[in-house]
Amino acid sequence: MKNLLETDIVATIGLQKYYVEVKWRNGTLIMDEPADLEGKDLGTDPYTTLLASLAGCTLSTLRMYIDRKGWNIPEISVQLNMHQETENQLTTVIKRHIYFGEGITDEQKERLLVIAHKCPVSKILENKIQINTQA
Repeated sequence: MKNLLETDIVATIGLQKYYVEVKWRNGTLIMDEPADLEGKDLGTDPYTTLLASLAGCTLSTLRMYIDRKGWNIPEISVQLNMHQETENQLTTVIKRHIYFGEGITDEQKERLLVIAHKCPVSKILENKIQINTQA
């Protein structure tokens, strides 16, 4: 099975509480927790990082589609947050609101909302995920 990334990411934590360095092919991403959780807020927390991944993928996918269609939509933004519900099982609900600005038709908007669900990260999050952990 072919990996989605060319090379593995490698994350490391030392003695500084919650400060994590994530090495990727071109640099380092810093992750940390906010001060109220005893971190130093030097980088994004894990939840923010997850939502940022969905935001970036959503916007890139929409831009690719808009450009291919030749539509005049100069700017798009997305606002995300999530919460968890525990009834019979834990369910995480992600709220994603996409803003297209002025001049977009209802038909374009409806089509772009469909396309947003087709971004690769949306597909990952909306389907079964299996985490194989080993030491």
